[in-house]
Amino acid sequence: MPPEPLLAHRSRPAQWAALSLASLIFIVVFELLSLPAAVLLGAIGGAIVAAVNGVKLQTPRWSFIAAQGAIGCLIARSMQPGILTALAADWAICLAAVLCVIVASSLLGWVLAKRRVLPGSTAVWGLSPGAANAMVLMAEAYGADVRLVAFMQYLRVVLVVLVASAVSRIWGIEPVASVAAMDWFPELAAVPFASTLAVVLAGAWLGHVLRLPAGALLLPMVVAVALQNTGNLHITLPPWLLLLCYVAIGWNIGLRFDRAVLVYALRALPRVLLAVLALMALCGVLAVLLIELGDVDPLTAYLATSPGGADSVAIIAASTPVDLPFVVALQTARFVLVMLLGPWLARLVAHYAGAGPAADHPKK
Repeated sequence: MPPEPLLAHRSRPAQWAALSLASLIFIVVFELLSLPAAVLLGAIGGAIVAAVNGVKLQTPRWSFIAAQGAIGCLIARSMQPGILTALAADWAICLAAVLCVIVASSLLGWVLAKRRVLPGSTAVWGLSPGAANAMVLMAEAYGADVRLVAFMQYLRVVLVVLVASAVSRIWGIEPVASVAAMDWFPELAAVPFASTLAVVLAGAWLGHVLRLPAGALLLPMVVAVALQNTGNLHITLPPWLLLLCYVAIGWNIGLRFDRAVLVYALRALPRVLLAVLALMALCGVLAVLLIELGDVDPLTAYLATSPGGADSVAIIAASTPVDLPFVVALQTARFVLVMLLGPWLARLVAHYAGAGPAADHPKK
């Protein structure tokens, strides 16, 4: 008989305390290591540790729905009109690069699903080169195993950021000497903040009630993009609010793990890692083609084609002498296409891999 989990019979307050402490430790360590999305990753890590040690808690469903709405508005904030201008100059090359990455990630997902490394459409969502937060949330809406999708997405994000940072150093770009301390509680303009909250809460609630696929994420995003680009909304998301949203999403994902799923993910790690590295290598080849055909400088081309997450790559690009609008435009265009094509590609790949919807969750 396996030993009983350490926290299995603790009181609910004790379990919440253990979950919070484990998450805090992970967040602090990840922040010290300068990992991207440290709060989100830390919340997931802390929740996994708590769950496999017997914590049986559930976050309120409404907190997860509201957090999706906030992430939708966060994505909308980056979709400025200047992106279209940046894409217009080399639209054919940009479109070809974006489609190549999407096709490559789908083929690699098919290989993982066909070889039964990962179940069903989970492999496709896990490798989808969009914003990691959005891909995880959309994967759940379309029936994939959100635990394994999160495992793949954030593994890829960490690897991409580490390699992108290394490439920047190789090209002689020094890191910023000092980064201003985060102002967690900035002064807020009341009307823009209230308007943003209204879009977040009303859009997420309506998307959920109407049962739109990933509606709690996508409906607020679409509304926020429309209002922002017509001058009717200044999207205002203070750091403390985003922190709460990241924790809510991270706990919601991490608390679903158990020992069987964790062992399953670790066994798949070598082959998943190989697939992620293959995708990154292909994006490097596409960067070379952009340099040769599109008159783009090497560092700009590499950052523009890196397979997500778009927000992390944009942060690196903002601190280096590259064509930032081009990098953000290509990353955003790919993200939008992945959101549009992702559900169809996931079903198609799962079908040809011989895995139906029932295969989307690993057997325990």
